Amino acid sequence: MRSVIGTEFASSTSFPVAESDIRRWAMAVHYPEPPPARYWDTSDGHTLTAPPDFNPFAWMTTAGPDPQPGIYDPDKNFKKLGVEGAGLTRQVNGGIEVEYGVPIRAGDVVHSSSNISALTEREGKLGLMLFTTTETIWTNQDGDEVRRTKMTIIRY
Repeated sequence: MRSVIGTEFASSTSFPVAESDIRRWAMAVHYPEPPPARYWDTSDGHTLTAPPDFNPFAWMTTAGPDPQPGIYDPDKNFKKLGVEGAGLTRQVNGGIEVEYGVPIRAGDVVHSSSNISALTEREGKLGLMLFTTTETIWTNQDGDEVRRTKMTIIRY
């Protein structure tokens, strides 16, 4: 399984980010208070900047809908890379680390690339546990890094 470390298992490209996407996201995350004007007001001629936690992949991407929605397979990322997974069916979130780069602006097209960055085994009360860390990097149409996320999943 370690042979897949650093290999991309998923990529996606967003549709161009619309001003209405930014406004709706800002309204949702700031509710019940109104969002700051920088997320909705363009009267001064500036391009809207999205809140840092904005996710252009929350909606359908340029690839279209997921061909297998709702199918739960903890080994799917390994299978995409041609490696049999560990077969462990239970999992919990082991933590997430996010670094923000340049802000997302209206009109941006964001590309996402995910890879498995680390694999660690440990023995737990219920048996062997597999710690899988994935790294996802978002870049905009200019190649500027927008966000880097590392997420650890603990499977047992």
